Amino acid sequence: MKAHAERPPRSRWRQRLYRVIFGVDTRAGKAFDVVLIWAIILSVIVVMLDSVEAIQSRFHPILYALEWLFTALFTAEYVVRLIVARHPARYAVSVFGLIDLLAVLPTYLSLFLGGAQSLLVIRALRLLRIFRVFKLTQYLSEADVLRIALLASRRKIAVFVLFVLSVAVIMGALMYLIEGERAGFTSIPRAMYWAIVTMTTVGYGDIAPRTAVGQGFASALMILGYGIIAVPTGIVSVELAQATRKDASPGRACAGCGKDGHDADAVYCKYCGEAL
Repeated sequence: MKAHAERPPRSRWRQRLYRVIFGVDTRAGKAFDVVLIWAIILSVIVVMLDSVEAIQSRFHPILYALEWLFTALFTAEYVVRLIVARHPARYAVSVFGLIDLLAVLPTYLSLFLGGAQSLLVIRALRLLRIFRVFKLTQYLSEADVLRIALLASRRKIAVFVLFVLSVAVIMGALMYLIEGERAGFTSIPRAMYWAIVTMTTVGYGDIAPRTAVGQGFASALMILGYGIIAVPTGIVSVELAQATRKDASPGRACAGCGKDGHDADAVYCKYCGEAL
């Protein structure tokens, strides 16, 4: 507590920039993130268009120039975030900090490694900021509930997956014996592939039983597949119902680590301890 009080006051321009860049409690802050999101969307579209050969051959110089324009913009934004953050190192290693860095690295790497610019689609991850912009951080906090539920149900899901694999092995071996190579079941692993495709109701159709016995086993496996889909859903749903979390206050991002979703009465960041 005392260490926080003894920190030297931050300059006004850094405080103002921090509120604009990290927060959305002001018009300027919300406008900044809205413009940033549109820039991210447009930059991803440019990368996607550049991968289309017909478009790339005609408009490559324009797309190349736009890509460097967006890279310069995002690089400047990343540097400013490091400047205004109370603890730049904490922000740099945070989730959003790493995403911001990875959003600009591919363009520079493309100068040395051919094809690296294709990795620029990682900028789409930065659209996660839209949850904060439109004050929907409660959905981000729900991710913790899902994580807790998945961790609590991991053993049950592991047993279920083992059961599914066992069924795939048994049915694969049976179909290999019943149908044989003439129907496309050239090996037990390939027959297992068919069993998994059938159980998950994907149904590619590249392999299909031809005999009446094989079709009978396939019908039973299809019916079993509907039950298999419902089991993990039920397991996770029960754990989700038991998971609880306090309401969070949207739009309050920590200057140290860049994370938001803090309690309404929070004074310090619950992730790094930085004063809010």
